[in-house]
Amino acid sequence: MNKPVSAVKVLVVDDQPLTVAELCEFLQSCGYCCVPCQSTDQALECFAADPGIGLVLCDLHMPGCDGIELFKALKVIAGHQRIFEAIMLTGQADKQDVIRALREGFADYYQKPVDLNELLEGVQRQEAAVQEQQKSVQHLGTLNQKLQYLADSIDDLYQDLDKARGLGAHRRSTDVVREAESENLPSLFEQLSPRQLEVARLVSKGKTNYQIACELGITENTVKLYVSQVLRLTHMHNRTQLALALSPSNSPLRLRVTAH
Repeated sequence: MNKPVSAVKVLVVDDQPLTVAELCEFLQSCGYCCVPCQSTDQALECFAADPGIGLVLCDLHMPGCDGIELFKALKVIAGHQRIFEAIMLTGQADKQDVIRALREGFADYYQKPVDLNELLEGVQRQEAAVQEQQKSVQHLGTLNQKLQYLADSIDDLYQDLDKARGLGAHRRSTDVVREAESENLPSLFEQLSPRQLEVARLVSKGKTNYQIACELGITENTVKLYVSQVLRLTHMHNRTQLALALSPSNSPLRLRVTAH
């Protein structure tokens, strides 16, 4: 038996012990680490406990819940961050079951008795798909970190510029904070930096990104970055919500928005 070389583990689920044993033995000989399961409950437990599982081979018809219901439950466990693909095995080539499985998100299906060489090709395709998706997620995470670092650096830079300008054409960041305190802004704005708060106030006045950029002496792209930060940090969906939240404190619209 060859030593497993794939970084993607395979969860093999079937209520027939001999089927599980045969599939695991074959895939392990081809370089895959397999996690054998003979029930859906066991499969859910193993999947939740082992984030290395990236492929799932499961029988369609099993006691308790079928393979499609199992797949739905696995997706709930995986959430949005964990990547995996599933292949369905079925002893009955019912067209409606196959269509239902593919619509739910199964990557492929094979009819029993399974041609092991064909199955291996399918497993290898889905392994490559999982690894490609994982790379994309990692790359996106790296880009988000770099973007956050850039945003923080820009914010620090403009705060320093505000301090250097004093009370000239642009107000100092401390002035923005004092104004915010005097207006008793909602608590969800407390986490904003002075520059972010200043941009938020200008957005609430109905000014465009271009107008804000001209007023603050920064680029329009930088304004877009600040607006995106403000919406994310305050958990708001658009500029209209932001404007309502920054409306006068006795406004019923503001009370309704900030209550959520």
